[in-house]
Amino acid sequence: MAHPTTETDDITPVCEQNRALVRDVLDRIGDKWSVVVICQLGDGTRRFNELRRMSEPITQRMLSATLRGLERDGLVTRTVHDTTPPRVDYALTPRGIGLLGVVRGLAGWAENNAAGILESRTAFDAR
Repeated sequence: MAHPTTETDDITPVCEQNRALVRDVLDRIGDKWSVVVICQLGDGTRRFNELRRMSEPITQRMLSATLRGLERDGLVTRTVHDTTPPRVDYALTPRGIGLLGVVRGLAGWAENNAAGILESRTAFDAR
C-alpha cells in the first residue's frame, strides 16, 4: 500500500533542483575568467582576439571554454559573420547586461579591498 504524499514531498525535489541550479550558476559567474569577460563585454561587442588581449593572461583554450559556458547560460551571444576570414563577435545578452552591474560591483569591491585583504593574509600567515 502506497503512503500518502504531502505537499512537501512534491516540493522538495523541485527545491533541491533549484538549489543545485543556483549553485551551478554561481559557480559559472563566480569564476575569475567569467567576471573578467563579462566586464570586458560591458563596454560593447568584442572579437575573440580582442577579448584575449584585454583579458591576459587567459589562454585561448580557457577563453573559448569561458565564452561557451557564458553563451550556454544565455549571458553572451556569439555572432559569426560570413566573411573571409570568418569574423566572430561576442556581446552581452539582456541577461548578461543585467548581471554586469553586480559583477562590476564585485570587481570594484575586490579592487578597493585588495590591499587590506593582503595585509590580513600576511598577519594570519605570520601567526
